Amino acid sequence: MNMGQEVLSDSYGRPLEYMRLAVTDRCNLRCFYCMPPEGIDFVPRSDLLTYEDMLRLARIMVSLGVNKIRLTGGEPFVRKNFYGFLKRLSQVEGLEKIGITTNGAVANKHIPFLKEIGITSLNLSMDTLDKQKFQQITRRDFFDQAMSTYRAALDAGMKLNINMVTMSGVNEEDILPMAMLTKDDPVTVRFIEEMPFNGTGERENKSTLSYKEIIEILQGGLPKMTELARNTGSTSNKFSIDGHKGKVGVIAAWSRTFCNDCNRIRVTAKGEMKNCLYDHGILDLKRLLNDGSSDEMIRDAIREGYSKKFKNGHEAEANRDQKVSESMSTIGG
Repeated sequence: MNMGQEVLSDSYGRPLEYMRLAVTDRCNLRCFYCMPPEGIDFVPRSDLLTYEDMLRLARIMVSLGVNKIRLTGGEPFVRKNFYGFLKRLSQVEGLEKIGITTNGAVANKHIPFLKEIGITSLNLSMDTLDKQKFQQITRRDFFDQAMSTYRAALDAGMKLNINMVTMSGVNEEDILPMAMLTKDDPVTVRFIEEMPFNGTGERENKSTLSYKEIIEILQGGLPKMTELARNTGSTSNKFSIDGHKGKVGVIAAWSRTFCNDCNRIRVTAKGEMKNCLYDHGILDLKRLLNDGSSDEMIRDAIREGYSKKFKNGHEAEANRDQKVSESMSTIGG
């Protein structure tokens, strides 16, 4: 942490160190667990945060203790001029890490550029290694492009996480094949409990695989797994596997077992600050960024908003005015 940098903590003593920033709500896939078949009503472009807004916000957040920003969507690579923004963001003083979460459909050709500006971490969302099933889940035919991004990222020496949403009756049988990527490749494959953020307010698949069930599947089909020490703020329980170059992890996104040391906030594409994936938003940052508020006024608003962070995701969901009904694309991945 830089000298003079503030350490902002919530009422439970959890420091703010990490911001997930959605650069767009638009996506070139239509994954059924993320949005309904007809898609969602995308935010008008005039209502999105501009890149200037995002850069200013990044500098403000860094001054409050944030040292890592992950760019999400939607699909971040579909927003026009994303690369120029990335280069400018990489030059923000005090920002130590920039990560990107992508579906890989168009990212493959841009890996050299990412490496050139110092972005060394990529999360690739991929729910199966079966090409036909990939098309069924995403409603699009981009499997080959996603695998090209996978290979390009590894060849460039990037830190690569594969994020697989596990869905009972849909891709259970794909869990072990996906885990076997770790045999020869230094990747971390993370299996995520399915969540209700599909734009309908109802889970299309009522039977959710719990993190315990996912671990049992992995233990039943892999060599000996050894649980690794969990880093503060991490959402996943990670395991090494005897004889494998990579690791596996399980994210209890629905069970929410990792909330006790949460160190992050989310900012949606339209500038809404969320202390938790499950809350209903606590601060309109776009308004503050555009109504003449000074940086210090915005910092004060963020301090106040972050102080209202709930103890965990269950409490955040219970305090919503309405049932969860958003698409993950509108929240920020």
